[in-house]
Amino acid sequence: MSGRLRSRAGLALAGMIAVLAAGAGSIAAETPDDEPQTLANSAPQTIKKGVWGPPTTLRGKSLFPHYRHLGIGLFQIQARWDWIAPEQRPADPTDPDDPAYEWPAYLTEAIAEAEDYGMEVQVMIIGAPAWSNGNLSWRNPPTDPGDYAEFARAIDRRYPGVDLWMIWGEPNRRPNFGPVTPGPKSGRGPLNEAQALAPRIYAQLLDAAYGALKDESADNLVIGGNTFTSGGYESIRTYQWINYMKLPGGGRPRMDMWGHNPWGFSKPSFRDPPTPQGLVTFSDLKRLARKLDRAFPGEQLELFLSEWGVPIGREDRDLHYRLKARQGKNWIRAALRIARRWERIYTLGWIHSVDTERNSVGFFKANGRRRPAYKVYKAG
Repeated sequence: MSGRLRSRAGLALAGMIAVLAAGAGSIAAETPDDEPQTLANSAPQTIKKGVWGPPTTLRGKSLFPHYRHLGIGLFQIQARWDWIAPEQRPADPTDPDDPAYEWPAYLTEAIAEAEDYGMEVQVMIIGAPAWSNGNLSWRNPPTDPGDYAEFARAIDRRYPGVDLWMIWGEPNRRPNFGPVTPGPKSGRGPLNEAQALAPRIYAQLLDAAYGALKDESADNLVIGGNTFTSGGYESIRTYQWINYMKLPGGGRPRMDMWGHNPWGFSKPSFRDPPTPQGLVTFSDLKRLARKLDRAFPGEQLELFLSEWGVPIGREDRDLHYRLKARQGKNWIRAALRIARRWERIYTLGWIHSVDTERNSVGFFKANGRRRPAYKVYKAG
């Protein structure tokens, strides 16, 4: 262990200690340069609140004091295998010190700073180098899942304090996973052979990575599936992805949690009827859990909700809608209430913490000013 707090109870306790220790003013006075700064009146830190990076800075200053102030207990970041091993297969692909590996400073620094602020860290391993997949783009998985598994060993050894590993991201989307042949828009019925190929390939990738990471450390937790609300025109819907995510012998791949990005179109509520066309929004999460229980009997997989957010004030170009401040705040309160109370949810991750021209779900504007989501998220 790296000295980080691993349990949810430990994170909450650390949060209460930080609140009591913080002085008046925006940043605690006389903080040594080599110690984390603490914003006053921080929310209790909890694993139920997660955030994606980058960004990790805003206008030249670290965002981690603000993430800690919000009570965030989990930091998420991706590691691009194709960037880290771009040129050739390492002579020893399990050795992080092999000269073929080029470990990016942003990744090392962000992980270290998150740990300094008492956060768990989840790393998504995504992107295959051309030497591994027949000179195709990063979206295409390696020809041999064992190559991915060996890199998983190397990155685990490089960052021994990390024990949450996400295997690819939204692989049911063709822009993220090259083998995808889009499924039926209705979200119903069987997939044909071409459509069924991608979830089967992904199942092998996931299972190989699971075996490698668990062999490195029993403390490692592997997040699989990693679907999102809508398959869209270029993807496969979540329930169909689950149905066909099987190994060559018909068995299921191993994992510890199911990852899902539960974007939605209404205030989160388990009282809502099923979303049409097989979409899985926040309000459908209990239905998703039941589906997983049938597909993976006896597992009771926790839900790792990796990406979520609420567009307030102006239209988000990815989500194609916007909410007024009061409505957006109500959505945030509802989602955090569900995440806090329902033990099946491991975490609820927030993405795009700073607004961009494209996205409007941020805690901050680009000029550094706080947006409406900040205060209500902190209180949630």
